Amino acid sequence: QIQLVESGGGLAQPGGSLTLSCLATGFAFANFPQSWYRQAPGKEREWVATIGERGTVKNYDDSVEGRFAISRDDDYNTGYLQMNNLQPEDTAVYFCRVMGYWGQGTQVTVSS
Repeated sequence: QIQLVESGGGLAQPGGSLTLSCLATGFAFANFPQSWYRQAPGKEREWVATIGERGTVKNYDDSVEGRFAISRDDDYNTGYLQMNNLQPEDTAVYFCRVMGYWGQGTQVTVSS
C-alpha cells in the first residue's frame, strides 16, 4: 500500500525555521520525483518545490526560492523541505506528493 506521511510542521516565529519530512512506503521512492505543495486557508493548493530522482534537479516556486531547500534521502525513503526565514505568508498545510499520491499534510503556522 502506497503511503506518504508528512511530519515536522508546527509553530514558528517570523524569521524562524522548520524542516518537514515525507516518509514514503509501499513503492520504490528512489525512482520518482518528489514534490511539496501547500494550501493556505481559503486558497487553492499551490506547488512549492520538486526534487528529481537522485536529487540531481531541484526547482522552486519564486516565493520560496532562496529560503527553502528540498532534499531527499533515498536510503530512508524520505523527502525533506528545509524552510528558513519563514514569513506569515508561508502559513499553510504542506503536502508531499509523489506520482499522483498525496500525504495527509502537516500544518505550518508562522506567527509572532
